[in-house]
Amino acid sequence: MTPRTRIITIANQKGGVGKTTTAINLATALAAIGERVLIVDLDPQGNASTGLGIDRQDRTVSSYDLLIGEADVATAAMATAVPGLSVIPSTLDLLGIEMEIAAAPDRVLRLRNALRQPAGEGPGFSYVLIDCPPSLNLLTLNSMAAADSVLVPLQCEFFALEGLSQLLQTVEQVRNSINPDLTIQGIVLTMFDGRNNLANQVVEDVRAHMGDTVYETVIPRNVRVSEAPSYGKPAILYDLKCTGSQAYLQLASEVIRRERRLRAA
Repeated sequence: MTPRTRIITIANQKGGVGKTTTAINLATALAAIGERVLIVDLDPQGNASTGLGIDRQDRTVSSYDLLIGEADVATAAMATAVPGLSVIPSTLDLLGIEMEIAAAPDRVLRLRNALRQPAGEGPGFSYVLIDCPPSLNLLTLNSMAAADSVLVPLQCEFFALEGLSQLLQTVEQVRNSINPDLTIQGIVLTMFDGRNNLANQVVEDVRAHMGDTVYETVIPRNVRVSEAPSYGKPAILYDLKCTGSQAYLQLASEVIRRERRLRAA
């Protein structure tokens, strides 16, 4: 990786909050405005890889190989149909990674060490987005140890804040013990339905508790966004004009503005 590469982990221990959808479409939006982006799929389910059109039989080198030291980033990264966007795909081999590296002294630093290797020939990536599994396990700890910041997708539902507090505690523990420079890049509210009074109340509550940490952009519930992965495409490629795609383009602009402020600080 180059010195200017920014590594953002997209994490939430709850499933079904739009984490992988956010990773795919934010990465696509960043690539669409000229950034070179890499997604590291750390979820054994491999949904980010599937959503980017990478067939399982083509995943001969994966994030598992990266973590066990049998591949580097250049070898593992695969080009996608999106210009400027690559992915290190996931396979079910990741299910056994915790047992394989549990006794290793560098078990939480495997991903950081892999991403810090020299980029080699050709242009490097300006952004690396890490798609985590929906749990606070060794894979998630590896992602936080490697990252500059954490982006948290938060579904507009009743227990949103309860789950958020647990994740923020984990981030603080990682900051205290492994990665003192880790920050919260932002919280993005997902699956918002403006017709639902509860969803509106959740937005108000999260903004009241978390303030400017919450992005202005809110990702709406959108059928086209839900359909896109079944075609192996990001929503932005599947239907650029739908409300979900437009929201992810706005989110990408917010992310870049925040990153510029961080670099200038």
